[in-house]
Amino acid sequence: MCAKDVKAFEYLYDNYSGAINGIILKIVRSEDFAEELLNDCFLKVWDKINDYDAAKGRLFTWMLNIARNLALDKLRSKEYKAKMKTDDVSENVFISDERYASANKPEFIGIKEMVEKLPAEQKKLIDLMYFQGYSQSEISEELQMPLGTVKTRVRAAMISLRQLF
Repeated sequence: MCAKDVKAFEYLYDNYSGAINGIILKIVRSEDFAEELLNDCFLKVWDKINDYDAAKGRLFTWMLNIARNLALDKLRSKEYKAKMKTDDVSENVFISDERYASANKPEFIGIKEMVEKLPAEQKKLIDLMYFQGYSQSEISEELQMPLGTVKTRVRAAMISLRQLF
């Protein structure tokens, strides 16, 4: 990938696009936006691959964070808010697409099993943050917990997950 090998990029896309699209789709709940963000994610991976540091984590986790950040940015965008206000109600209903059924579920790539091994308070935070798209401040408000506590527990959960992986 660092040498901009197209075959390596194709391999990466073929093996991870389904899982990453699933996470994006869970956050934005719009197939149109999810497809756009998936493309943006892989373009960013292609452009920023030299920024990836294997010592800090796995490639999939790095790519997942890029996708998650792009999806959260889209949720906060005026374009997204305007589209959601003007779309027909039937278009806002989240419908699972069977062609992505297994690839979109985190349990098929082992993440859910790892999260299940965490203590209950950490599991709840990771679920809200990574599977439902909440920010740390939104989690703080939702759970009526100090922001510092949320950050500390998320960090502890990430350390535990890193050891499990």
